[in-house]
Amino acid sequence: MKIALVGNQNSGKTTLFNLLTGMNQKIGNWPGVTIERKSGIIKGTSHELIDLPGIYSFSPYTSEEEVSRKFVFEENPDLIINIVDATSLERSLYLTTQLLELDTKVIIALNMTDMLEKKGISLDVDLLSKELGVEIVQISALKKLGIEKLIDTVDTLDIKVKNKKQIFNIEIEKVIDSIKDQISVKHSRFIAIKAIEKDVITSKYIGNEFDYDIKKLEDKFETDGEEFIASGRYDYIVNLTQKASNKKIKKENVTDKLDKVFLNKWLAIPIFIVIIALIYVLAVGIVGSSTVDMVGDLVDKLSKGVNNLLVNLKASEWIISLICDGIIAGVGAVLGFVPQLIILFICLSLLETTGYMSRIAFMLDKAFKKVGLSGKSIIPFIVGSGCSVPGIMASRAVEDDDERKMTIMLTPFVPCSAKLPIIALFAGAFFPNSKGLIAALLYIVAIVIIFISAFIMKKFIYKKQSTAFISELPEYKLPSVRYVGRDVFDKTIEFIKRAGTIILLCSIVIWFLLSFSFKFEYGVDVEDSILASIGKAISWFFYPILGQMNWRASVSAIQGLVAKEQVVSSLEIIAGFAEGVSETDPTAIFNAAYNFTKFGAFAFMLFNLFSAPCFGAIGAMKRELGSKKRMFIAVLFQTGLAYVLASIIGIIGILVS
Repeated sequence: MKIALVGNQNSGKTTLFNLLTGMNQKIGNWPGVTIERKSGIIKGTSHELIDLPGIYSFSPYTSEEEVSRKFVFEENPDLIINIVDATSLERSLYLTTQLLELDTKVIIALNMTDMLEKKGISLDVDLLSKELGVEIVQISALKKLGIEKLIDTVDTLDIKVKNKKQIFNIEIEKVIDSIKDQISVKHSRFIAIKAIEKDVITSKYIGNEFDYDIKKLEDKFETDGEEFIASGRYDYIVNLTQKASNKKIKKENVTDKLDKVFLNKWLAIPIFIVIIALIYVLAVGIVGSSTVDMVGDLVDKLSKGVNNLLVNLKASEWIISLICDGIIAGVGAVLGFVPQLIILFICLSLLETTGYMSRIAFMLDKAFKKVGLSGKSIIPFIVGSGCSVPGIMASRAVEDDDERKMTIMLTPFVPCSAKLPIIALFAGAFFPNSKGLIAALLYIVAIVIIFISAFIMKKFIYKKQSTAFISELPEYKLPSVRYVGRDVFDKTIEFIKRAGTIILLCSIVIWFLLSFSFKFEYGVDVEDSILASIGKAISWFFYPILGQMNWRASVSAIQGLVAKEQVVSSLEIIAGFAEGVSETDPTAIFNAAYNFTKFGAFAFMLFNLFSAPCFGAIGAMKRELGSKKRMFIAVLFQTGLAYVLASIIGIIGILVS
């Protein structure tokens, strides 16, 4: 049996999907779009469960809603499990009323029923089930309650398609029946209602000719079909929830008390800054820095062990150099920062699962609107802190076209996981006593740059009024160890995969360019290598940033366009070819191979953090912006802004030295 899992965002749908399928999951993309598609086999059964994107309606307002509706109409699932948030019935049932109009069997998984008493709500589930004419199973996805009963219900119950509930005004129902009688395809009631709303689905599946003048209804209700249908749904839902639920006057709960602090007019922003600072102090400073030396020692021992093994096997000199000085040095330099990344991922995941992320979006909304964005833009920025590619794709949550384009162009400014090794390496080498604070400062600088850039875009390019941001703030809750662990594991594995593919390939290329001259002579002096020649040709471009003609740093910065992690990998490999470098002392590496000043180091960090992102993110920008021209404009804007900012710091360094 093919089953679709449908529900609102933040209703516990992903948690329920993971509980039902366990590890029997496959992840890909829906045909024609880059929205993630998850499917899996329900534990103990042969039923396939397809997790549809989180939606609020079955009208095609977003690409997620289009994907969901297309699936139901074209892939014909045998059953729909509609997950409903028991604590937000009015919001959730709008989608439910649409699902019940389909000719597909439906079960409601009523989630968060364990929270009703805490919120002072009593709910008559039997009455709700009778009124809707659908089977309801009470669950708590977070506490794993009712899951087995839901599986048993799906597996054993002969769920019948009941007569569609008449929820509209009697005159509207007569029109629906009249149009429905003229429809011979599946889901006739749903399509008849969509015909009144003048939805594109009617022309796609059955044409637009009906023996009824919908304009008569519009004249009677003095509004268009879409509005009086929506009003009819809400009237029905409000009456139903009043009959089935009773909300008591409750005392101020923990969420109310915490919001008085975290959303306080004067304290909200300072608390946000302190939280971000603490995250980076932990990841780059206090805890994270202690792990770098440990991993560095392991990589060093591995390199020496492999070197001795290859010497004993009488391997050629260039093979030993390729493996030890190229592959192990390059990939090991990036993997050394994995523990710090894990700490960062844990902190960000905790912010998300506790409900604080929603507060960040809420409190930044007012400031965002002043520069042409809305609070919804914070969603891609938060996702982009892990990786810019999904962050750019998450910009689809922003409905307004201008705001979405601005968000796509600005998301790469957020320090992603690939940029953390750059921050950690330079902060540790040049600001050892305040490396955590320097890392946090760069994150705050990124937010400031986003605001300034958005202001410039709004002033000269996108001049429309920004849209309102509407979101329900969830209750604060203790984080799920299972969810946090899975989230951190997935992100860490993705980072390691990049190190094992892109970084590995780039490390081999860098080693080759350092080891050979243009005459393909092996073992030449590093200053006569192919890479040195290329670096010397472009080093003038980075002179205002570095305050010197430094070809080593220049070629490393250019490689950031391939992958930001490659900046650190390249710096490490090139340093290994410089004489008098200690492989275990970051400061010695920089002093011997690069001779950075503190101003030059900070400017170099700024350029690499805010210049055009990696090739993967550039490709994502092209897809989401819809043209190569817009993509090139975005890349030029990002790199130009990064160059100007870094040059200002670099020139100040030159003047004061």
